[in-house]
Amino acid sequence: MRLDESRLNKIAITENVSPRGVRIVSDWSCASGKHVLVTVPEEGVKSLARVVYCQRVESTKFAVGLQLVARVEEWGD
Repeated sequence: MRLDESRLNKIAITENVSPRGVRIVSDWSCASGKHVLVTVPEEGVKSLARVVYCQRVESTKFAVGLQLVARVEEWGD
């Protein structure tokens, strides 16, 4: 999974996926309310998402909750 933020690509690992949201772990920290573009090429997913929360889980890792703007049915099938 990639998060595109202002032309910067960030790689993230998905922990939990639903049609309306995803929890990811990354070295990327972001403020709640910010919008990012989520792309998962191997799943054919590209969706705008809003950051709901960002919590430090390790010294250099963050858990980020994203609410997808549009429902994504095919992700995680």
